[in-house]
Amino acid sequence: MKAATKAAGARRNEVRIIGGQWRRSVLPVADKPGLRPTPDRVRETLFNWLGQDLSGWRVLDAFAGSGALGFEAASRGAAEVLLVEQEGDLVRLLNASRERLKATNLRVLRGDGLAQLRHAVARYELLLLDPPFGTGQNVTALAAAARAVVPGGWVYLEAGEAPPTDLPAGLQLYRSGRAGAVHYALFQAGESAPA
Repeated sequence: MKAATKAAGARRNEVRIIGGQWRRSVLPVADKPGLRPTPDRVRETLFNWLGQDLSGWRVLDAFAGSGALGFEAASRGAAEVLLVEQEGDLVRLLNASRERLKATNLRVLRGDGLAQLRHAVARYELLLLDPPFGTGQNVTALAAAARAVVPGGWVYLEAGEAPPTDLPAGLQLYRSGRAGAVHYALFQAGESAPA
């Protein structure tokens, strides 16, 4: 009985990549307050919306956490994936996963995801935003992402509340959904880049 309990506990502290070249590979999830990887069902929906092949895309996962979203993008052929995470322990786990999977198309940066978004220039085909719930960063992150995404590119937002209706210039809601307490939305940038 003890072994079964241990095994169940181990499953709670990991997440599996669900598609691409590293399908079924495990990513560890640190036991940190507020860290909740994007559920499998939500990731599957997102990549069904985007398409399974992200060949040549540049991706920024601004609040990487477990790295589940960024590793999914890298696994599906993205040319460059930048994972930004502030917490040192999480950065070490992300780097260990990157090395284990030999993910040469993925880079981990310790830093502030919001600051990274604010300094980025329109160069990403996909921006992944999953700021810590309850921090009030959703609208600010979305506004910064609108300036960092290429025309026609995508911005994904995951939050504890419904996506904002007052969108930054240049972004349009493409699709949205909800899984339990998780609200998620995919926005597309207009063909002319916002100022």
